[in-house]
Amino acid sequence: MSRIGKKPIEIPEKVTIEIDAGIIKVKGPKGELNWSHPDTIRVSANGGNISVERTGDSKAERALHGLARSIISNMVIGVSQGYQKVLDIVGVGYKAQVTGDKILLTLGYSHSIQFQLPQGIKASVDPKQIQITLVGIDKQQIGQVAASLKALRLPDAYKGKGLRHSGERIKLKVGKAGKK
Repeated sequence: MSRIGKKPIEIPEKVTIEIDAGIIKVKGPKGELNWSHPDTIRVSANGGNISVERTGDSKAERALHGLARSIISNMVIGVSQGYQKVLDIVGVGYKAQVTGDKILLTLGYSHSIQFQLPQGIKASVDPKQIQITLVGIDKQQIGQVAASLKALRLPDAYKGKGLRHSGERIKLKVGKAGKK
């Protein structure tokens, strides 16, 4: 039995759950999320908890058991509290600006990059324009947007310039050995 899959999910006060025909709808103060769960997984809401069970014991069903529970738990946390990712911009002249649903990035290329934010994700930039904060209710989508932004200018191995997650430590390589 999956240790993660058998743990019940507690439903906060202002969150409502609807389960019909393989689709789970979670509504909360921050928004609404839907997910279609696999047929081999049974989801039931009783009282203030959600329980996830599997119908069989095959390897695929065991793998989906914990995954389904984690996805539903992330949905409940997302609509009640929300998720946030912070990216740091490191480099002389590197900066970002938010205009509506687009981020304008200057990352040392000959041109500036315009990044379109997907629906449901909001971004803000600190006054020094060196830190981007992404906020949303879908954990997977926020992580994907952060990874896509980071891929625009990965941290350099020698100087560390580029986009990185806040708190991420990068081990820098030494330069040329002969230089003194």
